[in-house]
Amino acid sequence: MLHHLSLPVADIERARRIYDPALGALGYLIAFTAEDAVGYGLEPGKDKLCLKRVPKPGNAGPGFHVAFAAPTRAAVAAFHRAAIDGGARDNGAPGLRPQYGDNYYAAFVIDADGHPIEAVCRNSEQGTTGSDGS
Repeated sequence: MLHHLSLPVADIERARRIYDPALGALGYLIAFTAEDAVGYGLEPGKDKLCLKRVPKPGNAGPGFHVAFAAPTRAAVAAFHRAAIDGGARDNGAPGLRPQYGDNYYAAFVIDADGHPIEAVCRNSEQGTTGSDGS
């Protein structure tokens, strides 16, 4: 449904210290870079998430967050650790979240600009369900 999503950030380099390793742990790559932006996706030149430097970034407020598909539960844990190591704040350690559905394994952090981000894997321990829940 979505072509891409842009998030405002105050400092591209500070944001990259979180997003480069955290999204790399999920298999995403840097799709493009510019002086005031960086894009992430699955293919060069085709970003799905763009971080854009703006003078006074804000966030969308209560209820808003961005959730990234993770291929495995181990990738969720790696995302969480990489984001925290890069400067994000913990907002929920890796673990099952049965209130969101069967096999919903997720971790939550808040980036340096206050954006809540999540990695989620819907695979069962045996790997019988896809990361998108199918």
